[in-house]
Amino acid sequence: MKIKVLLAATMLIASTTAIAQEAELPRKVNNVTLLDLNGKEATLPEWGNKNLMIFYVDPDHHKQNQDFTEELEQNGRASGGAIVGFGVMNLKDAPMVPNGMARSLARKRTEKNGATVLADQNRTLSTEWGLGNCNNLFVLLLVSKEGELVYMKKGPLSEADKEEFYQVVDKYRN
Repeated sequence: MKIKVLLAATMLIASTTAIAQEAELPRKVNNVTLLDLNGKEATLPEWGNKNLMIFYVDPDHHKQNQDFTEELEQNGRASGGAIVGFGVMNLKDAPMVPNGMARSLARKRTEKNGATVLADQNRTLSTEWGLGNCNNLFVLLLVSKEGELVYMKKGPLSEADKEEFYQVVDKYRN
């Protein structure tokens, strides 16, 4: 009985710590090494030179917020000389999608749209940045060129979430 209570208390403390870490913004984060779509090591593009808008996506739910990403492409409201946007596939949380196949499909798509996409096979980004559970979620991130995570939203975006994002990103466009 004591072991069960101790285990439950430990799990509660760990989850509370993860939630608290998720909520603390802005916070300093470091560049991470992931993989490019050919399976070679790559760091986040333009780290330290530009503000980064990152779409951290679980391939099992890649269409979550598709309307928002299309809206961004069309209206250009989150683009500008000081911002670079790209995607990171959260492959660890998509066990039914083979990593090579996911990278191959992304390669085909990026050939058409010119987007940059990296692959995170081991939850490196979410672990090192303390993002918490990202499984089955589209995670929208904004990192300043000073290396601070200044915005994070997970899951389906409401209209209020989108407006909040635009207010934050407006500060970093120029």
